[in-house]
Amino acid sequence: FDFLGEGSMGHLSMLSKAMPGGGFAREFIDLHLLPHLGTLLARGIRVVANAGGVDPAGCAEALRQAAAAAGFAPRIACVEGDDLRPRIEEMRARGFCDMFDGRAFPGAIESMNAYLGAFPIAAALAEGADVVIVGRSVDSAVTLGPLIHEFGWGEGQHDLLAAGTLAGHLIECGTQVTGGTFTDWRAVPDWANGGFPVAECHADGSAVITKPAGTGGLVTPGTVIEQMLYEVSDPQAYVVPDVVCDFSQVRVTQQGPDRVLVRGARGYPPSATYKVCATWHRGWRCTVMHPIVAIDAVPR
Repeated sequence: FDFLGEGSMGHLSMLSKAMPGGGFAREFIDLHLLPHLGTLLARGIRVVANAGGVDPAGCAEALRQAAAAAGFAPRIACVEGDDLRPRIEEMRARGFCDMFDGRAFPGAIESMNAYLGAFPIAAALAEGADVVIVGRSVDSAVTLGPLIHEFGWGEGQHDLLAAGTLAGHLIECGTQVTGGTFTDWRAVPDWANGGFPVAECHADGSAVITKPAGTGGLVTPGTVIEQMLYEVSDPQAYVVPDVVCDFSQVRVTQQGPDRVLVRGARGYPPSATYKVCATWHRGWRCTVMHPIVAIDAVPR
């Protein structure tokens, strides 16, 4: 499960001050996981989610209590260490600035989190966790972590780590890769009811992107490539905690209806630092009910 966006970190930080248990995605427990927990445990299906927000331990404890009340005892792990709020003044004193435009460190910080990687998730799975809850990791880490665990990939296997990151990046935004934000959206069958993506991943790093049968949407080289480039400033240097990815040689091949094979990602050693996202108050707030962006926004 991929629950967090940059804006949601500030929102969850505010909620954590206003109410107990407000610092994590409560709907992960009540709506998405608890109703299916018995089936998941019976089938040996393990779950990784960045639903921890600014309180991963609180999320894990809330799930533990809810599961116990329902008669289940899953093994739950949480990954901590991303929350840098106790170090705000240290960061300000060290003169950190915006990585893109050099703006000075802001005041009135609401949240500040490092983007963690996939190896702590893999470690939790290796310890036998049924559910792994993280806070602010890179979105692709919730996919790469299980692949590291399943296939035994190591820290030095940069091409494989880049390939797993790409698989996670392709499915991290849900129905975007199945046609939801496709430029040629009018050509997408049953566009408003697109199926969520499935990544069929292999030990050699290749993956087939598809979706459940009978759902709307579309999976083609076009939908896959557009999502591959989404929020990627430099396709030859997409920086995540575990690897620096080069997507410039990626090849996509239509294997059948709504099945696209993806392979060819390259990787390089990771940087020595983490990215950090801070949210802060600017004195105003904008509430958007439902943003629809890009070409043909009005008819969309």
